[in-house]
Amino acid sequence: MPEQTPSDDGIDTRTGKPHSRARALRNYLIAGLLIWIPVMVTVWVIRFLSGILDQSLLLLPPSWRPEALFGTYIPGVGVILSFLLLVVTGILVRNLFGGQIVAGFEDLVRRIPVIGAVYGGAKSFSETVLTDKGKSFKQVVLVEFPRKGLFSVGFITCEDMDEVQARTEQDVVCVFVPTTPNPTTGFLVAVDRNEIVRLDMTVDDAFKMLLTLGVVVPRWQKPPAAVDLAPQQPPP
Repeated sequence: MPEQTPSDDGIDTRTGKPHSRARALRNYLIAGLLIWIPVMVTVWVIRFLSGILDQSLLLLPPSWRPEALFGTYIPGVGVILSFLLLVVTGILVRNLFGGQIVAGFEDLVRRIPVIGAVYGGAKSFSETVLTDKGKSFKQVVLVEFPRKGLFSVGFITCEDMDEVQARTEQDVVCVFVPTTPNPTTGFLVAVDRNEIVRLDMTVDDAFKMLLTLGVVVPRWQKPPAAVDLAPQQPPP
């Protein structure tokens, strides 16, 4: 007699009767979690970002804040204020007079010990990531890390490392290997250019894979027959 297999909802596909109440309950719980986990994670991220942006309310005089005007804290007001502040700042910076003021302010800040170094590093990082001036975090790669035979997902951050290349006598590139599920931390490694494997996946897809512990893997659009397993050289 052929073995009867239960369906996903715990119903026997041949007899139509409940196969296992425990299995059915488990499937119902999983179905519910698949709906609510993405919703709760999204709500948590929005609340986290909203809490950070609400700190912009501290720029207002105490008498102008929502607590004083309406008698209670109103979440999200800081998001609106941050948006307006960014737009107004961008408009001022893009004109000649505003640009000169910002340049003078930055020159003054960079002269302050410790603070200048921190500000300069944050400025360079922001310009590299948020604009098209640099090539950092634009290419997803695989590197053998933390040892040979184990591959980790990383992002090329710098390909011009004159001193490191001269002292190691190798053509190395700088790769950031993030941790999962928190990709804001990780390891900075110098890898021989010929030992990195450049991937076709986008940066957004790579971050999705990292945030989901590798559960969400982007679909590869390139036909397997066209795969070139040799290390890929960067375009000239």
